[in-house]
Amino acid sequence: MSGTAKVRVAVLISGRGSNMVALAEAARDPAFPAEIVLVLSNNPDAEGLARAAALGIPTRSIDHRAYPDRASFDAAIDAVLRESGADLVCLAGFMRILTDGFVEGWAGRMINIHPSLLPLFKGTHTHAQALAAGVRLHGCTVHFVVPELDAGPIVAQAAVPVREGDDPDSLAARVIVQERRLYPAALALVAGGKARLEGDRVIISEPPPEAVLFSL
Repeated sequence: MSGTAKVRVAVLISGRGSNMVALAEAARDPAFPAEIVLVLSNNPDAEGLARAAALGIPTRSIDHRAYPDRASFDAAIDAVLRESGADLVCLAGFMRILTDGFVEGWAGRMINIHPSLLPLFKGTHTHAQALAAGVRLHGCTVHFVVPELDAGPIVAQAAVPVREGDDPDSLAARVIVQERRLYPAALALVAGGKARLEGDRVIISEPPPEAVLFSL
């Protein structure tokens, strides 16, 4: 990245796009090191597509049901991403498991937000998993994407307390507030060159206060 050029980011969504909106709003700041150049969904009816369009962001939908297998679907996504000139991909509630080949093609250039404090509670239903385990802290994680599900090097995390009487919905509501703060902060670190991959770890040169958030 030379001069004041911003990193070009594509965001992949499947639903409401709440974290995508948080990224887009952060990117409005002239000092933010990234710009959202595309929002892409596997669900043509995703609410997030309309929200992105209202923000003036180009959108595309590629219905996974129109493809015979994951590899052909991923190839279609890859072609659109490269056509957009994206430097970095952000997964934001993208509910498709990507093929190893696709992930390796974007190695070091794709990040995801997961609703747990990884490496705890991978996969789905993370809030129910946390409640069943009886943990006192739960939260969210931004990590680089690797072929193994929810296992990539961690960029940043935010924690919330688990309270007596919580159910998955109440816990999820507390976590999503932190997701919307954490993802833009983590993207700024990555796009600004302040979070870099060294092997299986992320080295952060100038962590902002938001790099780890505790909401009590």
